Amino acid sequence: MPPSKPPATLQPNHKNAPAIAQKYEPIRGQRPILYSLRNCPYAMRGRIGLFKAAQDVEVREVVLSNKPDAMIEASAKGTVPTLVLPNSDGTNTVIDESLDVMLWALHQNDPEDLLHQQDPNALPAMLALIKIFDDEFKTQLNAYKAAKRYHENNVTECRQACEVYLQDLEARLGANSIEGSAQQGLEDAQSKRFIFGTKESLADIALLPFIRQFSKVERKWYRESPYPNLKQWLNSYIQSVMFNKVMTQYELWKP
Repeated sequence: MPPSKPPATLQPNHKNAPAIAQKYEPIRGQRPILYSLRNCPYAMRGRIGLFKAAQDVEVREVVLSNKPDAMIEASAKGTVPTLVLPNSDGTNTVIDESLDVMLWALHQNDPEDLLHQQDPNALPAMLALIKIFDDEFKTQLNAYKAAKRYHENNVTECRQACEVYLQDLEARLGANSIEGSAQQGLEDAQSKRFIFGTKESLADIALLPFIRQFSKVERKWYRESPYPNLKQWLNSYIQSVMFNKVMTQYELWKP
């Protein structure tokens, strides 16, 4: 089978574009291997994508202070998630970026249409928003976490820098719930607030781990924060069967 074209939003020199584009043929008796760390938001993101795509992988729980040799041999980068795909010729294809793991998985199988494939503008818009959060929000979140952890005097300022991004999500979720109420009835719409319309997307599951991380920095403040749509959106995920399965506790992997 010839390889399908990579997603249009991936540049030709994007490191993992060929792997994402290629339909993977599983090898009997050899599952793909996922090196992971349970509470790392990037690893969490990768596991969510694999779960949503119903991809069967062997999860190897690691600690980054003592990375196994097999993980380093697969990817010298040494970060999680690292997905190792065994090929029929005895080689491995390695994907070591969390968003790329998600894109690979959903390219294999997207039963919930998280890529909104009928809308050619949807995936570029999702990836643009995810990039903002990866490049900008995560930097502010790290500063906020550090300020709280080390009892610095700029916690409020750091939190407010994060809130700029939360306000955008709150507005999106609020607008989408209004749209949904007109189409489906209010009660049904309340359970279908997503970042891009009333339908779940890649953006929801890609941002979820980082919004969860934000909510844990100052728990009391977050519970009382003026973001009802965002809090409902996050709670619906945290309380879901999907999230419970993705957060399964594995024993530390040993060769």
